[in-house]
Amino acid sequence: MPADLPITFDDVREAATRLQGIAHRTPVLTSRTLNSLVGAEVFIKCENFQRAGAFKFRGAYNAVAQLPPEQLAQGIAAYSSGNHAQATALAARELGTGVVVLMPEDAPRSKREATAGYGAEVVTYDRYTQDRTALGQALAADRGLALIPPYDHPHVIAGQGTAALELFEETGALDALIVPVGGGGLIAGSATAAKALHPGIQVIGVEPVNADDTKRSLEAGERIEIPVPRTIADGQAISTPGEITFVVNQRLVDDIALVSDDDIRDAIRFAFERLKIVLEPSGATALAALLAGRVPNPPLAGRVPNPPRRIGLIASGGNIDSRRFAQLMGS
Repeated sequence: MPADLPITFDDVREAATRLQGIAHRTPVLTSRTLNSLVGAEVFIKCENFQRAGAFKFRGAYNAVAQLPPEQLAQGIAAYSSGNHAQATALAARELGTGVVVLMPEDAPRSKREATAGYGAEVVTYDRYTQDRTALGQALAADRGLALIPPYDHPHVIAGQGTAALELFEETGALDALIVPVGGGGLIAGSATAAKALHPGIQVIGVEPVNADDTKRSLEAGERIEIPVPRTIADGQAISTPGEITFVVNQRLVDDIALVSDDDIRDAIRFAFERLKIVLEPSGATALAALLAGRVPNPPLAGRVPNPPRRIGLIASGGNIDSRRFAQLMGS
């Protein structure tokens, strides 16, 4: 593991200790049908069963829990299209602090309502004409709040990495780990754990084809900004990778696969009909890449080539309401 990165495996392990008894240890699902379809042993880390419905609670709680008492008394702020909003609101409630969350006007209604339901004050903005980072920083500064960003923060990244850490504790060594990519926090934390435990593993990120800022950035060797993406995977509609996450992912991520909205719909349908779980679009992209054959065959991590490849993937969230689910499945 590179020693000069802003996040270490020790950070991930410390986050796991901090989250013990607070975050759910989510199940790892297997399916003979899926294994047969893709020709591999697949292990699905079901973060759709996490508190607040997505992996984001891990990072949000890990970051908020490390604030000094005087800041907790003052309150926190966050910006998010939905899952980090809910996660931060829940973390704030657990730790007894107030929270203001900046959310786009077109965020799914169920996510806005859940965020408010956890006790947050919700402030909306137009994601296509306004800069949420600048708005969030101004809001936090004006009210004296600690800003907890959705991915570009070492404590958030370390918390997200605990999902992969738990996966490896259950499965042992894997040949590949497939992870959805939005701002890059989940894959940065996951890759940190993966490469520390199993240096030969291939870490593959997945982005919607219309939201490929990380793929473009990694290919260019620098952060690239794209127009605000339009995709059904709202949690991955990011214009540019985070500064911290990009540094980590540039060193530890091996490849980025792209999936279409139709690929994502097919994965949601497969998860519902065959795996009996509900995934939101962003939560289904890793599965979509595998089902659609978008993932390059990973090398066997130091093993003889007789056994099938062992692949882990993170199903990152399940925050979708019945109306939106029916709409997507009727497309």
